[in-house]
Amino acid sequence: MTTMTDTSNAARFREFKMPDVGEGLTEAEILKWYVQPGDTVTDGQVVCEVETAKAAVELPIPFDGVVHELRFPEGTTVDVGQVIIAVDVAPGSGDAAPAPAAAPVAEPEPSEPEAPKGRQPVLVGYGVSESSTKRRARKGAAASVPAAAAAIQVEMNGHGAVVPESRPLAKPPVRKLAKDLGIDLATVVPTGEGGIITREDVHAAATPVPAQAPAPVAAAVAAEVEAPAPAVVAPAGARETRIPVKGVRKAIAQAMVGSAFTAPHVTEFVTVDVTRTMKLVAELKEDKDMAGVRVNPLLIIAKALLVAIKRNPEVNAAWDEANQEIVQKHYVNLGIAAATPRGLIVPNIKDAHDKTLPQLAAALGELVSTARDGKTSPAAMAGGTVTITNVGVFGVDTGTPILNPGESAILAVGAIKLQPWVHKGKVKPRQVTTLALSFDHRLVDGELGSKVLADVAAILEQPKRLITWA
Repeated sequence: MTTMTDTSNAARFREFKMPDVGEGLTEAEILKWYVQPGDTVTDGQVVCEVETAKAAVELPIPFDGVVHELRFPEGTTVDVGQVIIAVDVAPGSGDAAPAPAAAPVAEPEPSEPEAPKGRQPVLVGYGVSESSTKRRARKGAAASVPAAAAAIQVEMNGHGAVVPESRPLAKPPVRKLAKDLGIDLATVVPTGEGGIITREDVHAAATPVPAQAPAPVAAAVAAEVEAPAPAVVAPAGARETRIPVKGVRKAIAQAMVGSAFTAPHVTEFVTVDVTRTMKLVAELKEDKDMAGVRVNPLLIIAKALLVAIKRNPEVNAAWDEANQEIVQKHYVNLGIAAATPRGLIVPNIKDAHDKTLPQLAAALGELVSTARDGKTSPAAMAGGTVTITNVGVFGVDTGTPILNPGESAILAVGAIKLQPWVHKGKVKPRQVTTLALSFDHRLVDGELGSKVLADVAAILEQPKRLITWA
């Protein structure tokens, strides 16, 4: 009978594991659950949003049923391959339920005092990181508890993990916050589900209560920073704020350090009169062939760079360190740096070199809209060859951009300003901007880099070259 029950359970309950939503990524953080136990789900329905080192991604469930259990709470970083949700695919067929998943038992946090006479299991899904992308868990489903510690009363935290009753329930980030603020967790009143202490509870404990106030004033607690990562916000008057480096921000930092110290960067600058380009932009906005798409200077700059690459194809390449080869690309996946609430990302327009001006405008508009909504997929950020970063939108004249890893060049566009300029022998007010091109000097020498930058500048000065040079 036992065997039959177990087999029935296995057929009735299905588990959905954290997939690899990126290019070989090993973990992702659960940002938000869209379902709760008892909710009915259908094949293809989005059940949660997760954030990897590359982007925020919505995960659809691959089968129908009723949600039985959410294995991890929001804010948990989960390894790829771990079960995150269990679904009853045959509701009403019996009362049997699957055994709760064993919580991974990790090494205790360095900042926490070691538990007496053996380690105790920690909150499910949390442990000490071995590196930036991998956690080291102890072997076995649970730690052995010596007889001296067995007398400690324990309780379930709602996720199948055993936690000593004598120790306040809180996740590692919350414990660190309390430590930074000098708050004893034993004195904090928990409001989280299952008696777990939340960030808000710690902030409330750290905020002085006015003499005549009947309760802690929530409005006095500073809101947590949502972008690019949740911040550990200190009370008013504190001298420091600590923001955990994770997700997209962590990936950006690692990529930029790797790029800056791997590829020898060279940056060249040119200041150019773009008055005619601005006139062209105004005319295109009124053109019926451009109806329904957004026309702006970035569109013309992108097209100018594509033409410059066509005239100087050697710049569109990559350095293959393993094989000691220069890889020439016969296509252009044009990256556009976009500032989002989760940090800077660089999605790219696939095969931008084949697109007409209206098609390029539509692709740019969709790229920007998707990035602002936080819906850019990892695939949209993979395979870029050359990038444009528009620092001019912040009123900045120019900069020295760092290459995207694996790319050969990046063009920075400065603010377009009305400035005095010598035009036809006379000083006149003209629309002027400064361009900066950074390139990998291993595969792009000074001559080639200069030609590309000069071509872009020449097109922006005389945009009719988009026709004569294309």
